[in-house]
Amino acid sequence: MNIAYRFRIYPTEEQKILLGKTFGCCRFLYNQMLDDKIREYEKTKKMLKNTPAMYKREYPFLKEVDSLALANVQLHLEKAYKNFFRDPKTGFPRFKSKHHSRNSYTTNVVNGNILVESKKIRLPKLKWIAMKKHREPAEGLRLKSVTVSMEPSGKYFASLLYEGYSCENQAAVSDYSAAKILGIDYAMQGMAVFSEKIETEEAGFFRKNEKRLAREQRKLSRCV
Repeated sequence: MNIAYRFRIYPTEEQKILLGKTFGCCRFLYNQMLDDKIREYEKTKKMLKNTPAMYKREYPFLKEVDSLALANVQLHLEKAYKNFFRDPKTGFPRFKSKHHSRNSYTTNVVNGNILVESKKIRLPKLKWIAMKKHREPAEGLRLKSVTVSMEPSGKYFASLLYEGYSCENQAAVSDYSAAKILGIDYAMQGMAVFSEKIETEEAGFFRKNEKRLAREQRKLSRCV
């Protein structure tokens, strides 16, 4: 099970500039990759497998920002693209707008590139950033990734995603071989149907109070 902790960070002016570049590069790369996928599908009816490395030669400014942030752009786009073809109801991926899209990016923990201390955090390309760590993560958790975002108010936040607790591991410790299992299923007639012959009275709370509810709603509608 994963758990996230969101802390406010206080980047310097120089770090704010680099953060702005990272937000912009992620948005630019997402739109470029999506546009190329659309063009390729229109021509060949096949899904284009493009990566951030394919764009760095043509657009050298992409090398200035965290490469893991760009890699996550690819993962997010691939997921959205495949979800659409699997279930069109999810909607086709949209291009990201500079003024209406959220300013954020995600980077992953690789070989100790991210460190967290009591009042600061070290991120790739940004080095140490002041952070207000108002609570300590639970013991036994392992830092997995960090999402940096900027709110419309101009405040910056870091969401730290930790990996740790596993429901499967906790269940495996207990022995349920001798346990008595009862299955319960929802039913329209009555509250539930049980796997064993257990009689239950039909509650019908709504039907019993339907007229009173209508009367009280009429009173409420006339209130000022």
